[in-house]
Amino acid sequence: MNNHKKIPLIAIVGPTASGKTALSVALAKELGGEVVSADSMQIYKGMPIAAAVPTAEEREGVPHHLMEFLPLGSEFSVADYVNLAKDAINDIHSRGNQPILVGGTGLYVNSLVDNIAFTEEKKDEELRARLEEKFDFLGGEEMLRELAEFDPESAARLHANNRRRIIRAFEVYLQTGETVTEQNARSKTEPSPYNTLLIGITYRDREKLYDRINRRVDLMLEQGLLEEARGNYGAERKGAGQAIGHKEFFPFFSGECGLTDAIETLKRETRRYAKRQLTWFGRDERINWIYADECDSVLDEAIKIIKEGQIHEG
Repeated sequence: MNNHKKIPLIAIVGPTASGKTALSVALAKELGGEVVSADSMQIYKGMPIAAAVPTAEEREGVPHHLMEFLPLGSEFSVADYVNLAKDAINDIHSRGNQPILVGGTGLYVNSLVDNIAFTEEKKDEELRARLEEKFDFLGGEEMLRELAEFDPESAARLHANNRRRIIRAFEVYLQTGETVTEQNARSKTEPSPYNTLLIGITYRDREKLYDRINRRVDLMLEQGLLEEARGNYGAERKGAGQAIGHKEFFPFFSGECGLTDAIETLKRETRRYAKRQLTWFGRDERINWIYADECDSVLDEAIKIIKEGQIHEG
């Protein structure tokens, strides 16, 4: 694919509470752009506070895509996300506007930007149930040891607590005879349809980021986070039910801990999530980082990066 035929895509990434939303809206207004969310929790309806879905005021009239379209509890894969995001980006570009991808879910961002191809497999509910039962019986560490026998790369990459992805690695191998690692290698053969400029926003002083996270949690509580979480308590919510911002209050609702402890747990878990995001994005050398605590204007820095044209092909 020739360079000039590729769609120019700006991607704004970084940890939670770093200021991605404000920057994306400001850039969209500056460049005639529209925002495409790359957040695995903003896709769901019914949790706007926990997922930090931008309000109408925060969007300032800028069109936003792939937010709050899926009922809680719905199955939704990375492949589903990539297909929908591609459609949204193509639509925005076809109308002469600038697509701006924004979010902290690194797997969504990289799968889209790098044009990862996903193998369609038939669902085998019986196999999934057997693997889930096995995981619950043996535990993550033992499952990783078994996984290492046929897919050592995935076993080394996954954490013992990542139940869903460990089960998925077994599932793929047992259904296709191919490991997730082999699938991933094969999935990167097609060039990306985008000329992507990756901009990351964070804080050089990590404590300043953590302070923003703590203050954001306090603001969410003022906005009604507790009531939102209570509304989803006790329901079968699959992935969305495990969202940071809801599950931390479930022990409080069941009387296992006090509200103060639940709030502190939420702040701690959100800080840990930010660390994981920074680790993920820190591996990508294509990202142009802006340190919000070292510049007068994040928007000015972003525009400077865009003008310098540091576009990276997929």
